Amino acid sequence: MDAIALPEPREDIIARREEIVRKLKTLVAPDCVIDDETGRRAYETDALTAYKRLPLAVVLPSNTQEVSRVLAYCNENAIKVVARGAGTSLCGGALPQEDAIVLGVSKLNRVLHIDYQNRTARVEAGITNIAISNAVASAGFFYAPDPSSQIACTLAGNIAMNSGGAHCLKYGVTTNNVLGIKMVLMTGEVIEFGGEALDAPTYDLLALIVGSEGQFGIVTEATVRILPAAEAARPMLLGFETSKAAGACVAAIIGAGVIPVAIEFMDRPAIEVCDDFSKAGYPRDVEALLIVEVEGSESEIENLLTRIQQIASFFEPKVIRVSQSAEESAAIWKGRKAAFGAMGHISDYYCMDGVIPLRKLADVLVEISRICTEHSLPVANIFHAGDGNLHPLILYNANDAEEASRAEACGAEILKHCVKVGGCLTGEHGVGIEKRDLMGLQFTKIDLEQQMRIKSVFDPNWLLNPAKVFPLDGREMP
Repeated sequence: MDAIALPEPREDIIARREEIVRKLKTLVAPDCVIDDETGRRAYETDALTAYKRLPLAVVLPSNTQEVSRVLAYCNENAIKVVARGAGTSLCGGALPQEDAIVLGVSKLNRVLHIDYQNRTARVEAGITNIAISNAVASAGFFYAPDPSSQIACTLAGNIAMNSGGAHCLKYGVTTNNVLGIKMVLMTGEVIEFGGEALDAPTYDLLALIVGSEGQFGIVTEATVRILPAAEAARPMLLGFETSKAAGACVAAIIGAGVIPVAIEFMDRPAIEVCDDFSKAGYPRDVEALLIVEVEGSESEIENLLTRIQQIASFFEPKVIRVSQSAEESAAIWKGRKAAFGAMGHISDYYCMDGVIPLRKLADVLVEISRICTEHSLPVANIFHAGDGNLHPLILYNANDAEEASRAEACGAEILKHCVKVGGCLTGEHGVGIEKRDLMGLQFTKIDLEQQMRIKSVFDPNWLLNPAKVFPLDGREMP
């Protein structure tokens, strides 16, 4: 799999760089255009840092009108545009090209209106995920999707990738929590889908946009659902002798009709690294750890925790520990939320994002271990177990080309196995560059052709987020 294959950049566009930069500085404030090499280097990659491309220029509009002017100009001059939120994409979704500009939405970060009666908030798309919850917390509300990068990631990126998070098991992913959007097409036309109502008549175009990876337009505003915070919440830790037992326990909990707010999985390598980094107090003598959180009134919490312990007992847990304080709960989640950063302190890693049916979880964990052993690469598993969204972290040396190639091949084999057992290529990270050339595993040629036709309706010249999502061979590009 050559995941980084990109079309050759257009030399005529690159040759016009100074002219293009001058024009961009008339469409937005001049200091909102970054054209020096050092400044552009900050935008040459995203969290999938193995791949880098220096963009033509970077533009940081301050409002929807400026986004419209920039896109209209780029469309008229056949200039490619890559939208960027905070650059936390783990699939190369914000990777630019040498003949493309990066359009960042970080300045579009205001809360525009909050309606507690209707339980909605209208915000600009460059706002961080956590900032939405912070804006409504004083009234006892929160925004449910919570990716691990929620302190940094933007709503725009969440919408592009249909992001989830630890609590999506109960509350759903981004598409379940966005009610309306304002989006700018490549022509500069501003359109709106949905609104403050829970549903709208005719075609559900809103669901088409969420998860479209910046291929159709650039979202500048969104109306999101805000929810009343639960009366209380409490996590518990379940430690097991094997990953297979932990996986089987997860399937049994969901199969019994118990839906916790979150079920998170860590294997021994992940436990040790996260505990060293965060001092969370995780048990160190188990092979696999589940963080299971429930919420509600105190009586509801006690009932749910008792039921979960009864179910877990069939799988002979070595550790059962229920949080006894707010401080202990915070420590448990601090360790999980810091997992990717903690792992980055000890090694480069390649983070996968496959999804599988829960009944296959135990067996797939065994297969992941076999695949990584076969490629002579260590792996740490940290993932949202409740909805079968796997995040194996394949550890490797990014400065060793041969080892990096093995890591990529190892990851591809894991994803192929996820599809083979009835799952899919991505749960929340998106396709981007990373999984683009694996799309044929999950979709037929006819499936992909239909998807590309929809892309062409919104972006006829294929200028938005180029070379992503669809395999380069057989594209319906001009």
